Amino acid sequence: MRRISAIFIAVCMVIIAGSLGVVLYLGLKFDAGTAATVALAAFTGLVLFNGVGGRLRDRGQVEDQIADLSRASADLARQVAETASRVGIIEKRVDGAMHRVHATVDPIAVEIGELGVLVRHLADTVAHHAAALQRQGVLEAPAPLPPAPEPIAHSAPAPEPIVHNMSAPPPPPGDNAGSGHRRFRGLSREGIVELIGKAADANRIDLYLQPIVTLPQRKVRYYEALSRLRTEDGDVIPAGEFIDVADSVGLMPKLDNLLLFRCVQITRRLQLKNRDVGLFCNVSASTLGDAVYFRQFLDFMDANRALRGSLTFEFRQRDVRAFGAIEHEALAALAERGFRFSMDHVTDLRLEPKDLANRSFRFLKVPATLLLGPASGAKSDIHPNDLADLLARAGIDLIAERVENESTVVDLLDYDVRFGQGFLFSAPRPVRAEALQGGASDAGELAPTGTG
Repeated sequence: MRRISAIFIAVCMVIIAGSLGVVLYLGLKFDAGTAATVALAAFTGLVLFNGVGGRLRDRGQVEDQIADLSRASADLARQVAETASRVGIIEKRVDGAMHRVHATVDPIAVEIGELGVLVRHLADTVAHHAAALQRQGVLEAPAPLPPAPEPIAHSAPAPEPIVHNMSAPPPPPGDNAGSGHRRFRGLSREGIVELIGKAADANRIDLYLQPIVTLPQRKVRYYEALSRLRTEDGDVIPAGEFIDVADSVGLMPKLDNLLLFRCVQITRRLQLKNRDVGLFCNVSASTLGDAVYFRQFLDFMDANRALRGSLTFEFRQRDVRAFGAIEHEALAALAERGFRFSMDHVTDLRLEPKDLANRSFRFLKVPATLLLGPASGAKSDIHPNDLADLLARAGIDLIAERVENESTVVDLLDYDVRFGQGFLFSAPRPVRAEALQGGASDAGELAPTGTG
């Protein structure tokens, strides 16, 4: 709009100057040059007059706007001052209220402490008098407490987890895992090695799954694959009876071979039902150090790279700390293929989350007793209450294992623990045979020559 008005004014000025020149030339008989000069001077004067007038108008508008801004700033400053005054009054009131609360509560706390001391003294005095009367024969010895009732077995009890996982609590009475202990006690080291080799050859390494749930919702988010050795007599052997022997004689790559193939099969089945559920597969350090086997291991995982977001490899803390150059190269090769790692069997919390995250560790399993126990601070470089937040900043999820009662869950929620695993949620359950069809024959293709 302003452009149109400016054009109109310019046209008018041209018409006025031209008209003046025509009047001088035709009416007053001025020569053409003089008339044109006068017309041009008139046009220049009109342009200057319009420019000066426009500048004066714009200056007036700017001054009005500046005045408005000044008034608004003054009003804003007044409001800020009023708000600051109100905040100061509120802070004084809050401080006064806190002083009154402390003045009321502190004496009560002191009295409660004194009452606690008096109660302890009273209990000590009563115990002392009771012992004195008992020595004098006035009182009879207290009757022994009745035996604690045996725990009720689950509807489908499962023995203790075996290969790589010794974190589960002892099985309830009557569990046939005890027969595994008795089965190994009478065998020599060579006999144990022979028994393990025969069980692996006869496909008697059974696979169990134990869920890892979210807290507090208790929704199944992952499963951990656990291996258990079954003897010819049907005894179930726990991991603590043979895993160290198997590792020392080079049988772990063969056992990991069986576990890996079954884990891949189970992961594929889980993906068909729910792509949000993953699986933890335990791998021993000796498997990473076996050059022949690990090359085939990598080839197999290349063929199953689509499972990299759902299959997590798990290592013990003592193994991770003892990794050498070969093991670190093996981890890096798996990490390049997109696979993630977990660390379990944690005995202390002296760790560097950023270093673990740089090596693709995304999970840390810590026993609930280590997190919540009174000695947890002595085994950690950080307070356990801050551990979950520290790990989360490094991209690592904290999983509390060996969760056995509801009170432990409540304490873990105070520690911001997001995942839990233990007999409270579910005991390890055996995998159905039809879910592992073809696993034994396929697994034989991966076993390197000369192992086991």
